[in-house]
Amino acid sequence: MAPTAATVAPETHDLERRIARLMAECNAQFGLYGEGDRILVGISGGKDSYTLLHLLQRVQRKAPFRFELLAFHLDQGHPGFPVHRIREYLEHLRIEFVIHRADTYSVVTEKIPVGQTPCSLCSRLRRGILYTEAERLGCSRIALGHHREDLLETVLLNLFYSGQLQTMPPKLRSDDGRNVVIRPLAFVPEAWIAEFAQQMAFPVIPCTLCGRGRDLKRDRMAALVDSLEREIPDIRKTMLAALGNVHVSHLLDGRVFDHRQI
Repeated sequence: MAPTAATVAPETHDLERRIARLMAECNAQFGLYGEGDRILVGISGGKDSYTLLHLLQRVQRKAPFRFELLAFHLDQGHPGFPVHRIREYLEHLRIEFVIHRADTYSVVTEKIPVGQTPCSLCSRLRRGILYTEAERLGCSRIALGHHREDLLETVLLNLFYSGQLQTMPPKLRSDDGRNVVIRPLAFVPEAWIAEFAQQMAFPVIPCTLCGRGRDLKRDRMAALVDSLEREIPDIRKTMLAALGNVHVSHLLDGRVFDHRQI
């Protein structure tokens, strides 16, 4: 079980403050949450979602406005997945939570041949259920634990494989208009989250339990940035800054800038 506030080391408090500072910057820039919001926090059992929940609870205690948190875990039916560990942790926190069972595992294994990455289909199924359940539970926001590296890898994946310039934005209204998805950790380096989760002894569950392998394309993007970092030490900071410094007149999309009018 995670350590109590009285037993947390000073370096952990310092790391928590640094993460909280970047979260505050993200909220100030994008207006992620505020007075009266009811936030569904997606809990996967990974380091990112545990860190997100912990930091949102910190904000809830310190912010000059009031909002509610609902921890939500989707039990997707993966064989051997220790759902009880998530339940025990959430019970320990004494937080409102829901564990919803939906066997997406069987759907994915039926439709995706062995040897192919199931992550995309699994993600779409999970997202649809989250949207529906958030609306049913009266939540105005869905908070997900995507961090800085997720944003950077996604923009590269779309650039190289989909012919698009887009990433995971810190705030997004769903296509059907029912939900607002927020990513409060969007500015936070993954390395900080990994270190914090280890120091806090969160009951992290490996994401490999589905047995179908990793998202190799995403891993390749991560490896590409790692290799470039040896030559460009601040490449991640620069890439993140670039996502917020777009000059549409210097791109080729006539839907956002009509070059014929020049």
